[in-house]
Amino acid sequence: MSAIAPTPRDHGAIRAVLRRHGDALPRASIGTVPILWNNVDVAELRHGTDAATVLDEITRTGFEGTQLGLGFPTGDDLRSALGARGLRLAEVYAAIPATVDGPTDGTMAELRERLRLLHEADGEVLCLALDQSPGREERAGRATTPGTPVLSDAGWASLAEVVHAIATEARGLGHRTVFHPHGGTFVETPAEVERLVAATDADLVGICLDVGHLIVGGGDPVGTLTALGERVTHVHLKDVDAAVLARLRTGGLAGFDAAIRERLFTELGAGVLDLDGVIAALVRRDYDGWLMVEQDSCWGPPSESAAIGRRVLAGALRRAGAATRNDTATTAPHGQKGGT
Repeated sequence: MSAIAPTPRDHGAIRAVLRRHGDALPRASIGTVPILWNNVDVAELRHGTDAATVLDEITRTGFEGTQLGLGFPTGDDLRSALGARGLRLAEVYAAIPATVDGPTDGTMAELRERLRLLHEADGEVLCLALDQSPGREERAGRATTPGTPVLSDAGWASLAEVVHAIATEARGLGHRTVFHPHGGTFVETPAEVERLVAATDADLVGICLDVGHLIVGGGDPVGTLTALGERVTHVHLKDVDAAVLARLRTGGLAGFDAAIRERLFTELGAGVLDLDGVIAALVRRDYDGWLMVEQDSCWGPPSESAAIGRRVLAGALRRAGAATRNDTATTAPHGQKGGT
C-alpha cells in the first residue's frame, strides 16, 4: 500500500523550511535519484518499493524533483503522478554500453528510447554515461594501474559521435544533454574526464559532475568544478565512505558493484566529500542547474537516508548563504552596509 502523499500545501511547507531566503544557490533546483530505493544495477539492493511510495517519500523528504526510477510510470501517467506531488522530472539517465572501441551496435536506438521517455513526461535533462564494462568494473577506484583497459582513439571518436548525435536530437526536442563520468567505466579518471570534455562540444553537451564518482576515480570535486566552470551544468551530490573506498583502491573489494554492496556511497556529511567546498565553488559561478542528492545503497530505510541527505544539503546552503552575506558586509564601502 502506498504511503499517504503530502498535500500540495504540506509539501510546499516542507520545501519552504528547507529552502529559506538567504540560502545559497537560490536559482538551483534540488532533486534526488530513486536508485536509493531500487538499485538499477544490483538486484539484491532493490527494496521492492512501488513507484507511488517512492514518489511520496521523495515529496515528504522535501525534494523538488527526481530522476526517472525503476518501475516508474511513463508519459501522461508519470506527468500526473509528479504533478500531484509538486515534483518535476529532473532527468532521465541513459547508460551507453561500450568496449575499448566505443559504443556498441544498437546504442542509438537505446538512447532514443530514453530520450522518448524524457520528452513524453516533460522531463528536463538527458543524462548520459558509459555503462560498466568488463575490465573496468573490476578496476574501479584504481583505474590508473597498469593493464587497465582504456578507450582507443577510435573508441573516443565513436563515443563523441554518438554523444553529439543524441544531444542534437535532444536539443531539437528542447532538452539539455549532459555526460556523467562514472566509476567502473571508460570515463572515470581525471585524465579521462579531461579527454571527454575536450572531445565534446561545449554548446551541445554539458558535464554532469557526480562528485562521488569523481572521488572514486581519483579526482578533486572542488578543483574540477573550478577548472570546468560553466561546462558543469548538472551536479550529482554523493558522499563516499572512506573505509570502503580504501578497500576498493587496494583491491580488497572485487569491483564497483562489490563496493556498492558495502555501501561505498553514504549519506551526505558522513564521508570524505568536502560539501561546503563544492557549494562554495558553485556559488562563485551562481550555479542554476539541478543539485541531485544521490546514494546508491543504504543500511537503513531509504527514506531515512534521503531525509538526511536533503537536510545536510540544506545546512550547507544555509552556511554558504551566511558566508556570502558576511563577505559582502566586510567588503562594502565605508559607511555602507552589505546586502541582505
